[in-house]
Amino acid sequence: MGTLVTIHVVHPDTEAGVAIDRAFGWFQAIEARCTRFVWDSELIQLSARPGVPVPTTAILFEAVRFALRVAEESGGAFDPTVGHRMEARGFNREHRTGEAIHTASSPGDHVTWRDVQLDPDKRTITLLRPLTLDLGAVAKGLAVDTAARELERFRDFAINAGGDLYMGGLNPRGEPWSVGVRHPRREGASIDWLRVSNQAVCTSGDYERRIPGSAADQSDFNSGGSEHHILDPRIDASPRTVASATVVAPGAMLADALATAAFVLGPAEGIRFLDRMGVEGLIFTPNLGRYATRGLSHVA
Repeated sequence: MGTLVTIHVVHPDTEAGVAIDRAFGWFQAIEARCTRFVWDSELIQLSARPGVPVPTTAILFEAVRFALRVAEESGGAFDPTVGHRMEARGFNREHRTGEAIHTASSPGDHVTWRDVQLDPDKRTITLLRPLTLDLGAVAKGLAVDTAARELERFRDFAINAGGDLYMGGLNPRGEPWSVGVRHPRREGASIDWLRVSNQAVCTSGDYERRIPGSAADQSDFNSGGSEHHILDPRIDASPRTVASATVVAPGAMLADALATAAFVLGPAEGIRFLDRMGVEGLIFTPNLGRYATRGLSHVA
């Protein structure tokens, strides 16, 4: 998944090592199903069979079903059918080998999440048109949530998958976990702090990955004027009104997907969306304006 995963169990017992190994194993298993960067992944095999109802594993089916629900709720601000467009923008290299992936799918006219059909009874997925799914904002969160279920008997633990966090129970001092929200314009600094217990925290930021080969200067970056890895699928361009969007939710898959959707929707509409979805969130603009849901509006 192109990220470092760490797990901290506060009160381990003799069986903790086995549980932690199982938790780490879910990241590999889910990546093997859901990545678009490996030729033999289940997702790539699905993309190679447009127009055909393809039987899928429970992992891939659940990831796609969830992604489509968020797409519907967000009015298409979040859309998992952007894989081919992300390839065209240069986001097509496997993180370990550097190999470029060029899928055969050529969507032609604009595709959307409505071009994906699910059959829950048969657990099949049909791509109604040639397209490539991108589950980057879903799969890592799903892996974090599945790993958390392996560790929940320890009660107090933390999982960090490259900024996708799940904080179980209490920290070693017996208090809710303290989570820093990364400053979108100062490397190594936090712009806000959250106290969480049995919740996930995920952030989408314009600083994470720039378009490969782009040479935007710092002033353009700070003003939100350059292209990055978050795509507004409705206009085929990077949103420029948000620097980072952070969501606190019961699970990481939900938090990650909603953070991406809120980023695309923009500060005011993004916060209204998070309030409607029943989660807490913070949005910072390129000039560091702060927008917050009702539960975080008085937290500084």
